[in-house]
Amino acid sequence: MTARVRAPELRGRGWLNTGGRPLTLADLRGKVVILDFWTFCCINCLHVLDELRPLEEKYGDTLVIIGVHSPKFEHERDPAALAAAVERYGVHHPVLDDADMRMWQQYAAKAWPTLSVLDPEGYVVASMAGEGHAEGLTRLVDELIATHEAKGTLHRGTGPYVPPAAPDTLLRFPGKAIELPNGNLLVSDSARHSLVELTADGESLVRRFGTGERGPADGPAELASFSEPQGLCLLPAGTADYDVVVADTVNHLLRGLRLDTGEVSTLAGTGRPWRSAADDGVALSSPWDVAWFEGRVIVAMAGIHQLWWFDPATGDSGVYAGTTVESLRDGKLPDVWMAQPSGLSAAGDRLWIADSETSALRWVEAGELHTAVGQGLFDFGHVDGPAAEALLQHPLGVCALPDGSVLIADTYNGAVRRYDPDAGTVSTVDSGLAEPSDVVLTRGGAVLVVESGAHRLVRLAPGAVRTVEGERRRTERPPSSLAPGEVTLDVVFTPAPGQKLDTSFGPSTRLVVSASPPELLLAGEGTSTELSRRLVLNPAVARGILQVVAQAATCDAEVEHAACHLTRQDWGVPVLVEPGAPSRLPLILRGLDA
Repeated sequence: MTARVRAPELRGRGWLNTGGRPLTLADLRGKVVILDFWTFCCINCLHVLDELRPLEEKYGDTLVIIGVHSPKFEHERDPAALAAAVERYGVHHPVLDDADMRMWQQYAAKAWPTLSVLDPEGYVVASMAGEGHAEGLTRLVDELIATHEAKGTLHRGTGPYVPPAAPDTLLRFPGKAIELPNGNLLVSDSARHSLVELTADGESLVRRFGTGERGPADGPAELASFSEPQGLCLLPAGTADYDVVVADTVNHLLRGLRLDTGEVSTLAGTGRPWRSAADDGVALSSPWDVAWFEGRVIVAMAGIHQLWWFDPATGDSGVYAGTTVESLRDGKLPDVWMAQPSGLSAAGDRLWIADSETSALRWVEAGELHTAVGQGLFDFGHVDGPAAEALLQHPLGVCALPDGSVLIADTYNGAVRRYDPDAGTVSTVDSGLAEPSDVVLTRGGAVLVVESGAHRLVRLAPGAVRTVEGERRRTERPPSSLAPGEVTLDVVFTPAPGQKLDTSFGPSTRLVVSASPPELLLAGEGTSTELSRRLVLNPAVARGILQVVAQAATCDAEVEHAACHLTRQDWGVPVLVEPGAPSRLPLILRGLDA
């Protein structure tokens, strides 16, 4: 807190949640300010939104949180889509639309999410990346309040947040849907934190499960609560004493629903997100979809880039596929890489997956993961044709059809796409939709689309399948130039005030490094317990992505019953290998700006 780095002025395309008023740093003088650099596709960013909510409530008269939306996907640059996301995810603070990523560069962000803390005099006092900073932020804010109240530079009072008008629709950003045995539809009404049973045409309300307020309460339909629920799985009859498994996403829980009584129960999870291997089989992380496959429930664990299994007979759960590394790599389970799997559909011996952050359609068969469509974390678009060349944009839903083909809710392209595994091609079935998030095939053969951004279910329009030759896009973040040969990777981590590194259960820090393409790294790949690593970059590879996963365990210092905390972040750092460039790459996990 001794660094005196003046915060760059806040500039962008526009503001949300301010009543149309632009904000400047002068307007925020006298308040502690947290700038949250986020993008609404990013599950880690959504986790941080949830971590910040208690701080907003606790420090309502001294703290201002500003969301700085720096987009990854082209769809996220659409101001209407951003406004919808701010409502969808319950963002109750001002948001700056940083469409050209100017603020991202000004504040030297290298990862989503990144937090920058400004003191009441307008200086940057700390930066941090990733999740798990809530306790450290609380201590830092307490310290800043005490310091600046003593100096007379803290000004208490209401902040600049202006809530938008409340909408009036039957559904609000529905996520997933299934057909029930009686022919009605069960829909996760995500922004209203509840489940809704609709008539078979999707038009009329039959009953609602949940109070509509965020919470993890079990009990009857009128008392139970959820938090942004998503996936739904109807179990085979007689499997358990409940009928439907619910992915209660922001509660990090699996819930059970009895259709006859409306009773809701908790099946798995602790209510806090998974942080490390010590949580395996206990804590979950943003379960986004669920499907019955191989006699178990498979869970799309979007928050940690894995698939898990859950056994209703025993209540046990564990890892099915993925290592928590966020990327695209096929192979034998579980040692594969995924990126925010968000949609599942089982058909025979295959489990189809919408792997959203790699804009990919993938499938599991005979213990191996394969990719049908998709090229990686940063390549996306709307291109039909041969599957090896086709592109999607952040798909969230998938539906296997009886003929072996697969429908894809290509969410950020506003389209339903079809993959034909026999022909090896991708085509567009319908377009012009508002963020479709799921596709449902009824027993009668109708295909329904959950049109999340339009707050409704629609019947897929029959008609000629089209071939779209749209744009190929690639996320272009400002790259870091590094010298060929030996370079030093330094992950900067300073414990929060009142905390120390925790070695109670082994080494307090962990660093995992890999590269895409793998040839970029001649040395330095792998896992270690030090946050500094010698890398050797291949001079024959001009550019690539360094994938870095770092975590640090801390505990409260000099306290009899110390609480423990884990901070974690995944970076995908674009690098240019250039002679004469720096030979050090600093990444801030938590600390002063470097």
